[in-house]
Amino acid sequence: MRQAHEGGERRQRFFGHGELRLVILDLLTRNASHGYELIKDIESMTQGNYTPSPGVIYPTLDFLQDQAFITITEEENGRKQIAITVAGQRWLDENLEQLENIQARIKARCVGFQLRKNPQMKRAIDNFKAVLDLKVNQEGLSDAQLKQIIAVIDRASLEINQLD
Repeated sequence: MRQAHEGGERRQRFFGHGELRLVILDLLTRNASHGYELIKDIESMTQGNYTPSPGVIYPTLDFLQDQAFITITEEENGRKQIAITVAGQRWLDENLEQLENIQARIKARCVGFQLRKNPQMKRAIDNFKAVLDLKVNQEGLSDAQLKQIIAVIDRASLEINQLD
């Protein structure tokens, strides 16, 4: 599923199905929290590029509580404190590789978001995409031309990777 964002462009969802559960449990391993604090922690983790709505967080917390992965206790001030359970920690441990993949993807996406904030970088990326789209989708593109385009992209990637 894809979401719309400013300018009418579309981008991929920040988290795939069930991934937010792992992220929340991981945050709760550091300390017990409240729903609003979890929202802010996720916003901070994604450098402001994703802020889960209460309509996403609270159903996820309900699911985690139904699975006995978290406990939710009401405090005197009416706020609800959320803590990970032993079963939640076990499930998180069993899915550590997936969590690491999610964290790596978040880090990579945040770098990409920062790059696209630079007007010169945004212009260069948009120009590259437009030229690539025109060339690849033109009538009569031969296999040899497609191989040339792929080679140019591979060389550019290599050159960028070799920058100090």
